[in-house]
Amino acid sequence: MLKYADYDIVFQEIPNEVSLAINISNCPNHCIGCHSPYLMKDVGDVLDEQSLQLLMDKYGHDVTCVCFMGGDADPNSVATLASFVKEKYPSMKVGWYSGKDQLPEFFSLKNFDYVKIGSYREECGPLKSRTTNQRLYKIHEGKNLQDITEKFWK
Repeated sequence: MLKYADYDIVFQEIPNEVSLAINISNCPNHCIGCHSPYLMKDVGDVLDEQSLQLLMDKYGHDVTCVCFMGGDADPNSVATLASFVKEKYPSMKVGWYSGKDQLPEFFSLKNFDYVKIGSYREECGPLKSRTTNQRLYKIHEGKNLQDITEKFWK
C-alpha cells in the first residue's frame, strides 16, 4: 500500500510540464544526503485510486502531468495508479521518480511518459549536475527510453 506525505504543483521535475508532484513515503532507499528524509518514514495518507481521484478533481485542470515521487517500496502500485490516470485522463502525462538505479524486473512502462531512475549520491549531485548518476527518460511507445537528463543542465 502506498502512502503520500504531501503534494505540490511544480515546474521543474519534468521539463516543459506543470506537474502535480505526489511525495510518496516509506522510501526503502535511504540515500545519504537525501533532500526529503521525512519520506523514509511510513507516514501520510493512503494513496489509491480514490485519493488520487480527489487530487485530480482539485488540481487536474491546472497540471499537464502527474508525477509520482517515490513508491519504490511498491512499484506495482505506482504502475496501477499510472494506468488509472491514463484511463481517466488520456491526455495527462505521467512521470515516476524512482530512487533505484534500475527499473524493477518486468516493470511495464506503457502508462508512463517519463521516468527518473538513480539513487541520490552526494558526490555525483542531483539531476541538474552534469556529474549526476541519475537519469530522466522520456518514454516513447511505452518502451523506448530517451535520456533527457541534459534538459536540467544550464
